[in-house]
Amino acid sequence: MLTTKTTKSSPIKNPDLENASAHARIKWASDQFNEGLVMSTSFGVQSAVMLHLVTQKLPEIPVIFVDTGYLFPETYEFAKELSTRLNLNLKTYSSEISPSEQEAQYGKLWEQGVAGLDQYNKINKIEPMNRAITELKASGWISGLRRQQSESRKDLEVVVQQNKITKIYPIIDWDDQTIYQYLSENNLPYHPLWEKGYVSVGDWHSSSPLKADMTPEETRFNGMKRECGLHLSTGAHDYQI
Repeated sequence: MLTTKTTKSSPIKNPDLENASAHARIKWASDQFNEGLVMSTSFGVQSAVMLHLVTQKLPEIPVIFVDTGYLFPETYEFAKELSTRLNLNLKTYSSEISPSEQEAQYGKLWEQGVAGLDQYNKINKIEPMNRAITELKASGWISGLRRQQSESRKDLEVVVQQNKITKIYPIIDWDDQTIYQYLSENNLPYHPLWEKGYVSVGDWHSSSPLKADMTPEETRFNGMKRECGLHLSTGAHDYQI
């Protein structure tokens, strides 16, 4: 039996989970958190993998989608396609401040350096996700982060405690080839912008195609940062995530 012990501020070391399959990690999460378990999706480039993998075992799991209002049209089309095909129990959350109101108050925050991006992400991603976690009474959160994606993720454990919630990364050790094989074997699509050179897709103003002189991390947030804040401990007492 897979067991673990959570701590308040550090990764949860567990060799059983580290060596377990993605399916076993999902089962462990389900056994641990029951109705308190949720998953998130950005409907990004490879999101079909996690959505399929998890909902085949947990078809009723709440799937949190944070819609910033600045996503590509192709992302909304992709979301509709996967939601219908996989019959997702989708829970969409957005900022309580509309994009037009934000721009009237603050200007285009994504053009205001790292500090502007941090404020933008807090308004459009962190606050809506905190609200989702609170309203859904979540205690466990499944996410599709992978170590191969960036330097900031290369040392992540399978299970971590992020402030008030336990996060589980079932495919943390999957590489791009494993992702491709899973998509192919299950007849699942990449995001439509994959064919146009995007290896990571978020908001239209902060995502760009991969070019010869760029690393994948530099395709997001104009190369200034990789994480939007959803997967970093904030230290703020009122944050659930």
